[in-house]
Amino acid sequence: MTSLEQIVEIEPISAITQAARADIDSLLWRRDIRAAAAEVAKASVARGGMDSAALEGADLAGVENSPMGRVLTAALAATSHAPTFADTWTRTPLQAITSLHLLVAKDFVAEDELARPRAGDSADDPLHIGQLPFSGDIPSRLLSMTRSVATAKAPAIIEAGFVHAEIMSMRPFTWGSGLVARSLVRTVLAARGNDPSNFSIPENGMFETGRTAYVTAIRDYSQGTIDGVTNYFNWFATCLGLGARAVVVPD
Repeated sequence: MTSLEQIVEIEPISAITQAARADIDSLLWRRDIRAAAAEVAKASVARGGMDSAALEGADLAGVENSPMGRVLTAALAATSHAPTFADTWTRTPLQAITSLHLLVAKDFVAEDELARPRAGDSADDPLHIGQLPFSGDIPSRLLSMTRSVATAKAPAIIEAGFVHAEIMSMRPFTWGSGLVARSLVRTVLAARGNDPSNFSIPENGMFETGRTAYVTAIRDYSQGTIDGVTNYFNWFATCLGLGARAVVVPD
C-alpha cells in the first residue's frame, strides 16, 4: 500500500491536482449554477449514477427489476447519498465505507457479506483490473488507509484520489467495490468542502476517459512506484476536470 503521507510528498501530484481544483472552484462560483443549485445537484446525481453503473457493465436500457436495472438503482443510491456521509467520513471513515457498501450491495450479496471485507480471494471485477490482493490483507489495508486519511491532512482532491485508488485496487468487498469507490469521491469532496453541494460529476469524467484508461490508471497506482502513482493522479485529475466542465444547468 502507498500511504497518503507518501503521496503528498510526490511533488508533481500537487500541481496536477491544482488544475482540477480550479475547475471545480470555477463551477461553484458560477451564478447560473448557484441559482439552480437543487436542479444541478439532482442532474449531477442522475448522470453520475448512470455513468458509474455503466462502468460496472450495466445496460442502462435494462428493465428496472432486472439485474442490470438493479445495478443502476444501486449506483444512483450511492451517488445521491454519498455527500450525506461527509460528517461520518470526518469522524470514522471506515463507517462511511461500510455504510455505502450496505447501501449498494443489499440486493446483491448474502447478509454476512454486507459491509464486511471479503473472506475469500474472489470479487467482482467488471473492469477486468485483475491483480486481486489476498483477502487476509484487506482488514489491515482498510485500517491503514483510514488512519492515513486521518493523519496526513492532504488536500481534498489528493485525499479523494487516494481513497478511490485504494478501494479500486484492493476491492475489499465481494460485490460493489467500484460503486463504493466512485461514490467515496463525492463523500470526500463534500467532507473537505471542495464540492459540498454535489454539483460536479466525477463519474462522468471516469466514463468519458474510457474503461481502458481507468484500468491502466488503477494498475499503475497498484505498482506503488512514483511514476505509477503520478500517472494515476494525472488520470484522476483529468476525470475531475471533465466532470466539472460537464455540468450544465437543466432546462
